[in-house]
Amino acid sequence: MWAEKLGKQLGHPTRSVAGYLVSRFLTARNRLLEENAVQLSGIKPGDVVLELGHGPGLGLQSAAKLLAEPSGRLIGVDYSEYMHKMASDQMKDLVASGKVTLHHCDVAAMPLSDSSVDKVFHCNCYYFWPDLRKAATEILRVMKPGGLMVTTLRLSMVATMAAKRVMPGENWRPQNYMAALRDAGFTDVTMEDRQHKHITFQVIYATALKCH
Repeated sequence: MWAEKLGKQLGHPTRSVAGYLVSRFLTARNRLLEENAVQLSGIKPGDVVLELGHGPGLGLQSAAKLLAEPSGRLIGVDYSEYMHKMASDQMKDLVASGKVTLHHCDVAAMPLSDSSVDKVFHCNCYYFWPDLRKAATEILRVMKPGGLMVTTLRLSMVATMAAKRVMPGENWRPQNYMAALRDAGFTDVTMEDRQHKHITFQVIYATALKCH
């Protein structure tokens, strides 16, 4: 029972004591993954960048520093109203300026135009998407041809949580997500191990290949 409740809070934190504790947990655990996802995305000053499942806003803050006016723009989406509000508060000045736009929505149904995003990054969230293929298809829709998507995770930690039934079903397995990306139309879908000091983490890359 506790594992199921924890899993629900990790996937969809709410405004509660448990949600607050999860937000603190995400901030501490995800900083390395968020910063590396941003770095490995190869963000250019004039890019339109999208973070999926932005959580408290760590990745948004890192990415925003790399973007410049007039064309550099950052978009964030999160299914949790609590995380959306927290990130909106953190980024309020950039949101007010128009450089950052945040949406409280499902990754599988984003209010974004076709072929509008250069780079997409996310960390520790695809395991909670109920339909990986539907989400991957929607991500591809909003990306420009040749755009890069980067996902970071610590597979050893995810596998441990899955064994305790914190992660729902089999979506946590990287090969399942990578298969969904390929099925949706992404190309060059690969995963590699990276090292940061004593911590090993994994990176999934995918390129949005589109035929016009």
